[in-house]
Amino acid sequence: MTEEMFDGKGGLKLFARSWRPSRTPRGVVVINHGFKSHSGLYTWVAERLVERNIAVYALDMRGHGKSEGERYYVDRFDDYVADLATFISHVKKREPDLPVFLVGHSAGGVVACSYAVDRQDQIAGLICESFAHEVPAPDFALSLLKGLSHVVPHAHVLKLREEDFSRDPKFVATMKNDPLVNHMPGPTKTVAEMVRADERLRKEFGKITVPVMIIHGTADKATKPSGSQKFFDRTGSKDKTLKLYEGHYHDLLNDIGKDVVMADVTEWITTRLPLPVQ
Repeated sequence: MTEEMFDGKGGLKLFARSWRPSRTPRGVVVINHGFKSHSGLYTWVAERLVERNIAVYALDMRGHGKSEGERYYVDRFDDYVADLATFISHVKKREPDLPVFLVGHSAGGVVACSYAVDRQDQIAGLICESFAHEVPAPDFALSLLKGLSHVVPHAHVLKLREEDFSRDPKFVATMKNDPLVNHMPGPTKTVAEMVRADERLRKEFGKITVPVMIIHGTADKATKPSGSQKFFDRTGSKDKTLKLYEGHYHDLLNDIGKDVVMADVTEWITTRLPLPVQ
């Protein structure tokens, strides 16, 4: 695993990790984590992909992990998207001519989908895990948050419980004791910006035509599987897959049963890679 820094929007220093196979890779996976997470929590995922001769790159979003920025805070959701665009451009220069698959988890799925709407010619496929398109909060509360974001943008309002991420007590303990995981509730401005990004996506899902894999746990308490279903129904992609995992929690790739999920994701990616040269 290699660590590096790169310049995000506005010159903010952002942190990234990468894992590469010993042979020339067949393809590349870029991972964009969600809230209350960072790139280091995807080491197990990266190692499984490297075993299949796929290079993996993951960034820490601004305000998360080892990246600079006020914890959890973003002034405009497009800043996340611009950072991801810069990172993917960097990765493509590092791994020229290789197909790039983008994985976004939760809020990172909103970032990834927003990126795909305008830049899907840069990726070979999109994987949305526990997409934060719909959250368990009434519409009037979300509207109130949008209003409050102009008055008290830094107020902490979004409380995510570690126990809602995984049924694996070891991973829950890892999250609770990880100094790179921010345990403060998310600020009003950040939540409002995500709501606005979701409102935009609702109108533009049809523009996404790259191959899409959408995965969600039916027992997810942080985001609603119905949001993933709506993305599947409305996407313009003809190559689309929706998998709902019965009883699984929010972080499918760190939950009990993650091997099954990982096998499905790996198969989906590898069947869309060019055949290796004999």
